[in-house]
Parts: sequence; C-alpha cells; structure tokens
Amino acid sequence: MSCTIIVGGFFGDEGKGKIVAHIAFKDKPAIISRGGVGPNAGHTVQVGDREYGVRMVPSGFVYKDAKLCIGSGVLVDPRVLKFEVDTLGVKGRIFVDKRCGIITEDHIARDKGSDHLAKKIGSTGSGCGPANSDRVMRISPQAKDVPELAEYLLDVPLAIDAELKKGSNVLLEGTQGFGISLYYGTYPFVTSKDTSASQIAADNGVGPTKIDDVVVVFKAYPTRVGEGPFSTEMTFEKSDAMGIKEFGTVTHRKRRVGGWDADMARYSAMINGCTQAAITGIDRVDKDCFGVRDFAKLSKKAKDFIKQAEDDIGCSVALISTGPEVTQIIDLRDEL
Repeated sequence: MSCTIIVGGFFGDEGKGKIVAHIAFKDKPAIISRGGVGPNAGHTVQVGDREYGVRMVPSGFVYKDAKLCIGSGVLVDPRVLKFEVDTLGVKGRIFVDKRCGIITEDHIARDKGSDHLAKKIGSTGSGCGPANSDRVMRISPQAKDVPELAEYLLDVPLAIDAELKKGSNVLLEGTQGFGISLYYGTYPFVTSKDTSASQIAADNGVGPTKIDDVVVVFKAYPTRVGEGPFSTEMTFEKSDAMGIKEFGTVTHRKRRVGGWDADMARYSAMINGCTQAAITGIDRVDKDCFGVRDFAKLSKKAKDFIKQAEDDIGCSVALISTGPEVTQIIDLRDEL
C-alpha cells in the first residue's frame, strides 16, 4: 500500500503532469485523484508525439487502468469537465466528489470583470476566485445539485480508503505551486486557496497518517504566469537567448523565467513535508542531457546542479526529467 502526493514547489508550471503520468505508469495506482483549486490550473502531458493539456481531469489519465477522481476540495466547471471527458475518452472511469463546488457562468463573469483579479492579480479568468468566495459564504452549488454531473458522482474519500485497505497504490495530484498558495505564497498575488501537500490530502479526504510520500516538483529554471514577486526573474531577452520560451496551458500568456531559487526551494520543501524531490528541465541546465534516461550519463554540470539542489531542498532528488515526453525521465526512487 502506498499513498503519494505530488505537488509543485515553485510557482506552478513545474512539470507535475509529466511526473504524475510517469509515476502512474510505474506504480500502477488504483486511483489517481486531483486536489487543488480547479480549472484555472493546466497540466501538460506528452506521450510520444501527442501532447495533452488538461484542466479538470487528473494528469494520470494516460494510465488507463486507474480510476480517476476529483476530490471534494476542487472546484468543477461542468463545461470544461464534459469537454475533457469527451476529448480524452475517459467516460466510465472519471468521478467527481458529490461535495465539489461548482463554477457558474456568473463566477466567470465576475472573475473577468474584476479589475482587482483580472488586472492587478493576473487571474486566469476561469471563475475560481469568485466560486471559492461563494463557497466560503455557503451560497455555492455543489456537484450533487447539478443534474448533468449525476453519472460522475462518488464519495471520493470512501473510494480512496477502500483501495488503501486493499493494499492498492493511490496518487493524489496537486495543482499550481507553492509560491501561489493563498497561505504561503506571494500574497496577494496568489490563487484562491492553499496548494500545499497538506491541502491536497484534505481536498481528497485523506488523513495525514495515510500519506507515505510527498513528491515536490521543482523546475531547474522556475517560471511564473501573471503578476507578483519573482526574486530570481531574468529578462525575456536573456531567457529567449537561452531558448526558454513557454506559455501558460490555460492562459497562453508568456511565462516569466527565473533562475533556481534556493531559499524558496528550502522553505517549500519544509512546508510540504517533502520526502522525495523531482527536478524538471535538467536539459535546460545542459542541452547534452536531453532525453537521457541513465543518471550515469548525465554531464558533470547537470550532476553538480542536482547535488546543489539536494543541499538546498534538504531531500534526495528521486526523479529527474530530461525532456517533455513522459519516458524522458530518470527514476532513482528504488535506489534511495
């Protein structure tokens, strides 16, 4: 039995989707369940030549033997969910907790029409902030109140508990990143709830004593979409010259790029209770490492970076991504 949480260590966009997909293929979980905010977070998974961008369905959907769940702490936009269910072909194995808050058209209009959220904070405009506000005020509809969601309804905590009791593996997938946590991030330039590992467990109704590992994903060159402090940010001219050009999965806005942030990595690992770290984008540290699947074949420059990252994080780096495709990864978990 194993229950693993996967969360972002910086500002989101760390490559959590790929890490979730890899661990799913390797560990064969019975359930992959999403925590986090809602459809304001986009995860990208590349399998072979095909790239998927998902906002509601867990990134681990590519592992077809897992039941896919959306935990009660997550906001659901029924329109986005239906589109992804149809597009990804996951009908029959995707389930929504009956207590999930619902994003309405009014929430989206309020989000996009707010100067504070849309212009100052840099909201994605997906309606999550207003929906969470209504949830706190106890006036938000729940999934059980929406007829078109009836076929997806499930008590997600009970389903997870049943699998853990059977000795199955379970993955809990976080969204966004530590730096935009409502509680611990760069307030007020943050998302509308906490994004730490403790919150992802709570979102899925899993008690802390049932968590075995917390994988915190860090990007070699952190990126950030939208406004807010970014202490290691470099100019677009510099990042473009380095060949780092990225765009948000949801907003399609150009991502701001920065250098490795040792202080943030250390603090993030502490708050999240990191037991295993993942580093993505090592091929950005040294292009010769692109696609490498054997740690011994990494360059000295890349190995030195990883060693320094381990010292900063205070935890072993167990997973190293060397490219966007799901198989371009070095998995050292069995060696630790």
